[in-house]
Amino acid sequence: MRLKSYIKYLLRFLLLQFILSYLTIFYFNNFLISNKGLKQNIYENLLQDGNRFIPFVNTEFITVDGFLIFAVFIFLMILYSTKFYTYVNELSFSINKNLLDEYFQLYLLWTSYLFTIFFIFRFENVSRGYLLIYSFLIPIILLIFRNTEFISSILGRSVTSETFVTFNLDETSNFRNLRLITFRQNIGSFSIRNFDNPDNLIKRIDKINKDRKINLIIINLDNKSSIHEKIEKYLISTNKKILLISKKELSFKNNFIYRKEVIDERYLVYFNNDVQYGAKYILKRIMDIGLASIGITLLLPISLLVIFLILLMDGYPFFIKQKRVGLHGNHFNMYKFRTMRKDSHELRDSLSNLNKGKGPLFKIEDDPRIIKQLKFIREYSLDEIPQFINVLRGEMSIVGPRPLFDDDTKLFNTSYMRRLNVLPGITGLLQINERNTDDFSIWYKYDIEYIENWSLYLDLKIILKTPLAIFSKKIKGL
Repeated sequence: MRLKSYIKYLLRFLLLQFILSYLTIFYFNNFLISNKGLKQNIYENLLQDGNRFIPFVNTEFITVDGFLIFAVFIFLMILYSTKFYTYVNELSFSINKNLLDEYFQLYLLWTSYLFTIFFIFRFENVSRGYLLIYSFLIPIILLIFRNTEFISSILGRSVTSETFVTFNLDETSNFRNLRLITFRQNIGSFSIRNFDNPDNLIKRIDKINKDRKINLIIINLDNKSSIHEKIEKYLISTNKKILLISKKELSFKNNFIYRKEVIDERYLVYFNNDVQYGAKYILKRIMDIGLASIGITLLLPISLLVIFLILLMDGYPFFIKQKRVGLHGNHFNMYKFRTMRKDSHELRDSLSNLNKGKGPLFKIEDDPRIIKQLKFIREYSLDEIPQFINVLRGEMSIVGPRPLFDDDTKLFNTSYMRRLNVLPGITGLLQINERNTDDFSIWYKYDIEYIENWSLYLDLKIILKTPLAIFSKKIKGL
């Protein structure tokens, strides 16, 4: 685990070095100096200092751009040597819900370094106005790269839109001022008296999650030193953030990765089993945005043809919005090209006797609601094209379990609630293996398999297999 952390820090360091160096050189050449003669003066000053202090260095290696790259490198080395920048402690107290404090710390550190360097190495005749703007610009980039949650919020998953529930945690507790909690919204505070009966807690969490999304679960265990093994397994497998608070040091029956700290004479155990969170979520969102943009562009002619056919066969509207359940139980409107008669979803109850689907699925052979001339649109999944818009909005991913209706979600059992802990997708393991199945247990199998084995590499394999699965019945899945 330590090696993975070092690799992550190294990659972030190299990316920051590249971005800051490129930006600094570009800004310096285009804004800070007004002509090449001024840059030549700075170059001559650097040569004089080089001959005086480092005569063993060949003057061919001394350039203004090279010095700027080196200056950025030294600053990042100083910054990375501080715990302030490299480590964001979510289990620290925070009463400030904005990032201004962190920004001004970075601003003061950067400006003091920048102006010292420019003074010592005689960077003369630079534009003072543009220099002031530059001093504000770099700390913004540093702040973005300091915490993956900041980048996640830009890509559609803001920490301030996340929620938490508490169990047995007093409303006046000082632990509510933890950074982990203050940035998130409280959707419920509950009391559980008997932890020896695990079903009470598990059913309560599941019930809340079916009505409202939950990102963080906080449990105050008071004097307990352990929790029921069933609760322990459940919390580990929920794929959510978990914070346990106790007066005694906690011991566990399962092996898993967690952080432990002692604050105000209480033992805090925190673990984050959110599958798509932080850097993983960022990479997935970048891939989704790129592929969705390409998909919308390439499929635009087909979309226009589909729209024309729908309007010709059954009139307006040519698309529908269906309320579906997404990541962590969040509700959203999923877009589809309309291939059924108007208000077809309201006919579900009257056609329930024809339902061949098992479990929550609603499947009818030769569904009478489908417009016959538009069956091919459903057969080749062309009705799903508008969901690229849902992907751009951050409500769906290219790959993931298919989003279901809220009524279907109410029927999920405890283990299957895990499917809500990844972004729902346009395609997935089910679609490239048994896309036309009406057996919900098969959906369950592929959804859980995807969650437990999720990676960007798996997403790419599914994406490449999907066109073949749509146009060929001989395709073999993963």
